Amino acid sequence: MQPFTTHTGLVAVMDRANVDTDQIIPKQFLKRIERTGFGQFLFFDWRFLDNGDDNPEFELNHPDVHGASILLARRNFGSGSSREHAVWALADYGFRAVIAPSFADIFYNNCFKNGVLPIRLDEETIDALFARAEDRQPYNLTVDLQKQTISDEDGLSLPFEIADFRRNCLLNGLDDIALTLQHEEKITTYEQAHPRA
Repeated sequence: MQPFTTHTGLVAVMDRANVDTDQIIPKQFLKRIERTGFGQFLFFDWRFLDNGDDNPEFELNHPDVHGASILLARRNFGSGSSREHAVWALADYGFRAVIAPSFADIFYNNCFKNGVLPIRLDEETIDALFARAEDRQPYNLTVDLQKQTISDEDGLSLPFEIADFRRNCLLNGLDDIALTLQHEEKITTYEQAHPRA
């Protein structure tokens, strides 16, 4: 998993509450067996018209947010089913961080397991970020996980909270497998002491 230390990126805004995982990655694309390649299907039903053309009204299709890597969203982002594919799609599209007032629990947990940083800020602060993004297109933010701050070029500096364990995993690029392999020597010793019959 790619470590997350400090990331500066273009911000895309999604002024919608309760964005669920079926909108993030529709069910018809869950048949793939790889973890990669889902970015092309991100927000598929919103991004594309029935004829396959880009929907010019959809937020991520606006020219000034092409290449965005930070998503600013509203409350309860990632609700709905527990599909991990939703985070895979966001990461494959290029998003490294999602900032919102709240996240669905399973989606929130899945972000940390896949190198995407979910940041919770209060609604008033989110409203202020939406206003700054509207006034400063294109708008860039810097997310510093070491210092646990979000900043911009105009003097903004916001702290955010994150559990120490989750922070450590992201800083070091440790997913569940990598965490397990930190104990590889003990696992090997145990397996050698308990051979299969």
